[in-house]
Amino acid sequence: MVIMGKDYYSVLGIKKGASEDEIKKAYRKQALRYHPDKNKSPGAEEKFKEIAEAYDVLSDPKKKDIYDQFGEEGLKGNTSSGSSNGTSFNYTFHGDPHAMFAEFFGGRNPFENFFNRNGGLDEDMDTDDPFANFGMGGMGGMGGMGGFPRTFGPRTAGPEKKKDPPVVHELRVTLEEVLSGCTKKMKISHRRLNPDRRTTRTEDKILTVEIKRGWKEGTKITFAKEGDETPTNIPADVVFVVKDKPHPVFRRDGSDIVYPVQVSLRDALCGCTVQARTLGGRTVPVTPQEVIKPGMRKRVPGEGLPLPKFPEQRGDLVVEFSVKFPDRLSQSAREALGQALPPS
Repeated sequence: MVIMGKDYYSVLGIKKGASEDEIKKAYRKQALRYHPDKNKSPGAEEKFKEIAEAYDVLSDPKKKDIYDQFGEEGLKGNTSSGSSNGTSFNYTFHGDPHAMFAEFFGGRNPFENFFNRNGGLDEDMDTDDPFANFGMGGMGGMGGMGGFPRTFGPRTAGPEKKKDPPVVHELRVTLEEVLSGCTKKMKISHRRLNPDRRTTRTEDKILTVEIKRGWKEGTKITFAKEGDETPTNIPADVVFVVKDKPHPVFRRDGSDIVYPVQVSLRDALCGCTVQARTLGGRTVPVTPQEVIKPGMRKRVPGEGLPLPKFPEQRGDLVVEFSVKFPDRLSQSAREALGQALPPS
């Protein structure tokens, strides 16, 4: 046989014709050796994934049969020969190597006794027979997935499931959407358990987020247990965090809307009327009665965003002034200003 593409037997360190127990034993050994939580060498994560893919193929009789005859190309349906029973096959590994590890060994971290205090494999441990450290000898007489025992003492209820940490996504909204409120449809893909409660499938789901009027940046919307589901976990919550999209004109300051405007030095000193834009698209005249200084603000009440707790009320439109100074003045202008302006 000529293996085309990946050599799964070589990945697991076994030869073609290995028995089911030998395949399990090889996966156990290699997965322990290259688990990225314990093996910090470059490439360990990728190697760990390759080991999971190799075991996924070789532990499945149908996949193994196709692979033994036609190699990786046969699994992917890239050969005209087809499978041994005449059916087409199109395989791509979509599994989670960490979930496979947890499922194989019956828990997310069942090997604490196999590692030394420094986090590495115990040099005195025989990875071909890890149960030697328990004084239990080899694999004979022990049940459980992958040859591991179901219990090491009195029968107990199995490892307690832990909830995965939240999966957080930013939800970008415009200031106009915060002003009026809107509905966002967010598509996610997550894994769900099959009826056998051991294997998983990938599902797409649409989550509907109702953006309320006036919601502040940083508001969180939580969808409980919409993360990936595996035999050994409680799915994580999916959390969307409201984040403002940058606006070409305005910026938010709490429930106020800041409208920056630049005036000339002449207008700043002599007075002017500014037609300030509102977020709703109208214009409001603003006429300062005093000399305009850089950074000065004038408020237009009720033209900002709705208040989160009282959306029938609104913040203010804040007109923020900057002053454009001329690059140069003529001598006559200097003299005129000198006579008109009060001394400091």
